[in-house]
Amino acid sequence: MNNDNASANDFDYFIGHWHIKNTRLKQRLVGCTEWETFDATGHARKLPGQIGNYDDFIAEKWRPGFVGMSFRVFSPETKKWSIYWLDNATGGLDAHGHLTVPVVGGFSDGVGIFESDDNLNGRAIRVRYKWSNITADTARWEQAFSPDAGVTWECNWVMEHTRAR
Repeated sequence: MNNDNASANDFDYFIGHWHIKNTRLKQRLVGCTEWETFDATGHARKLPGQIGNYDDFIAEKWRPGFVGMSFRVFSPETKKWSIYWLDNATGGLDAHGHLTVPVVGGFSDGVGIFESDDNLNGRAIRVRYKWSNITADTARWEQAFSPDAGVTWECNWVMEHTRAR
């Protein structure tokens, strides 16, 4: 991926309030074909000093009281983004109290790809976030897991964002 044009402004399109239509696979990497759909809201804000941005994710009817948050940090040195997921169920922390591993990457030709190694129920997996269909008023986010180091992928969550007016 060519990061020559990467900047701390790559996610500026996302700043503001959003309605989010979620389609989420009920179980992951077990051959499940049952999906759930639900609505959520989100609000993205910039961090000071061109460090990055963060957004909240609230899906009150899906899981009352659940709050999620993406925390995105841009490295001017590597020209890559690190995206962390935090929520009020786990805090986004591992068993040692450290932030869980972020997905890392950037944008090329209007599509953002961010990946990392992780685990699911003790099983090594690869995680990918993909941002696409980006306009002033829409964006699509997908999460996929790979059990075989990226040879095959199972998409397990899609968020269709529409700007709230």
